[in-house]
Amino acid sequence: MSPRSSARRRVNVINDLWYKNGVIYCLSVGTYMDADDDGIGDFKGLMRRLDYLQGLGVTAIWLMPFQPSPWRDDGYDVKDYYGVDPRFGTLGDFVEFARGCEQRGLRVLIDLVVNHTSNEHPWFQEARRDPKSKYRDWYVWSKKKPPHIKDGVVFPGVQRSTWTYDELAKEWYFHRFYEFQPDLNTANPEVRAEILKVMGFWIQLGVSGFRMDAVPFVIAKKGPDADEQPEEHYEMLREFREFLSWREGDAIILAEANVLPNTDMQYFGSTGERLQMMFNFQANQNLFYALATADTRPLIQALRKTKSRPATAQWGHFLRNHDELDLGRLTDEQREKVFAAFGPEPEMQLYERGIRRRLAPMLDGDRRRLELAYSLMMTLPGTPVIRYGDEIGMGDDLKLPERECARTPMQWSLEPNGGFTSNPKPIQRVISQGPYGYQHVNAAEQRRDPNSLMNWMERIIRMRKEVPEIGWGDFQIIKTGTKEVLGICYEWLDNFVLALHNLSSSPREIRFKVDTGREDCWLINLLADEHSRVDESGLHCVLLEAYGYRWYRVGNLRNVQERREEKTSGTKQTASRP
Repeated sequence: MSPRSSARRRVNVINDLWYKNGVIYCLSVGTYMDADDDGIGDFKGLMRRLDYLQGLGVTAIWLMPFQPSPWRDDGYDVKDYYGVDPRFGTLGDFVEFARGCEQRGLRVLIDLVVNHTSNEHPWFQEARRDPKSKYRDWYVWSKKKPPHIKDGVVFPGVQRSTWTYDELAKEWYFHRFYEFQPDLNTANPEVRAEILKVMGFWIQLGVSGFRMDAVPFVIAKKGPDADEQPEEHYEMLREFREFLSWREGDAIILAEANVLPNTDMQYFGSTGERLQMMFNFQANQNLFYALATADTRPLIQALRKTKSRPATAQWGHFLRNHDELDLGRLTDEQREKVFAAFGPEPEMQLYERGIRRRLAPMLDGDRRRLELAYSLMMTLPGTPVIRYGDEIGMGDDLKLPERECARTPMQWSLEPNGGFTSNPKPIQRVISQGPYGYQHVNAAEQRRDPNSLMNWMERIIRMRKEVPEIGWGDFQIIKTGTKEVLGICYEWLDNFVLALHNLSSSPREIRFKVDTGREDCWLINLLADEHSRVDESGLHCVLLEAYGYRWYRVGNLRNVQERREEKTSGTKQTASRP
């Protein structure tokens, strides 16, 4: 193969695996922007904000559920997989939105919620009424009251059981989540065929992939005889992957799968034949432990445990999302330390395992710590996922129930209701009091301030996209000599990038070696002018301020000198022009 052919093939692979160097932005249509002033966000309002999102630098928009729903669980109780809830617009509005994204180079991911439906879905209503209907076997039933119906609840303290008796059907039905969300019987081939049909429908309308909800439960064996740790049908994931490949070669599934590292490869597939992406919950939970204690060792261990993955697979890294911050994988002692640091009050905690706050109030609005946290997330091995409002440091409303406290409307300006809507009764009340009220935290004012968090976020997103080594390369942990400083070095196509983060509230001077096999190794700072060259002992010495971070590209003295000469020469030529 000629060098030109090899380069062309490499470019094609990079384009096909677009998610490797992407930046994903998650939002809820209903709480983002209201165009018709009915108090509810809609697709026409979202269309008005596409240029804002393009300017921010994100490459993909992940939409939370927008299909018709009773909205008892923020849309995750779907009652029609093939439509748009009338409050948000029409299918035509969605297509216009998808077209607008395509014109701006933005991809669209949507939530795929197929572990369960709403109990108002026509499938379930017919299944209840007619035991001979084909839909009866689309759900999971038991003629007798199953044993241990209170075991395995997902929402302790709120959810009472996983089985509920239906008076009309005269049988018990299974629901891993709330009682109004009966589980689909995904072992039924007809159900799996319908899931593929749903995926194909939205792919045809311009979607580039799906964030699949509750994947371990989708593929688990269900029924009254299922074990507490039921058998999982991993080949189901291969069916989904193959279908997407046939319909749209570069479409992906981003899986919500909070599983242990020893099962990761079962989800990805040994050769990448199953899922393309998964959220890295293991790293996420240990990241918050590191932020709470300035101890990076458990995070390093989590990164090493989740390092193995096929070449086409990718981790999704996030800080906060629309759910609680799940700390269930930490030890009891570790969890208590995170609670003490970020959620000390009972109303800040949820489901006996997590914290329901947004990131900014968890970090007391400390700009240094916010930058540190987002810089760290951006430089973890994988693809960053940002939650709407992260870019301006939005807060939460703890007076709202459960997870609703972190799902308040986007704060756009100083106008009433933060510019989200002119209707006095928005779908969810806008934060209007305290330090995180829209009067103090909004996009309009931050856009005008060059030193705002939003403008910093735009710059860090741009830089993240300019260092594809993080998304594509292999990594090694750098020995920094202190547990408070995390060093990660990436290598891809013989290029090296280094990220350093000091999680301590005190400055730290570190001495370390970057093993690249190059002589006269320089660290070229990507965010400032402070570069670093090895000393006589062959080590780098870097002073990191409290909560400090550095992004370096690893080069050599000749490259640095050549760039300085080019810069000087260019300046002289410009100055000599009449």
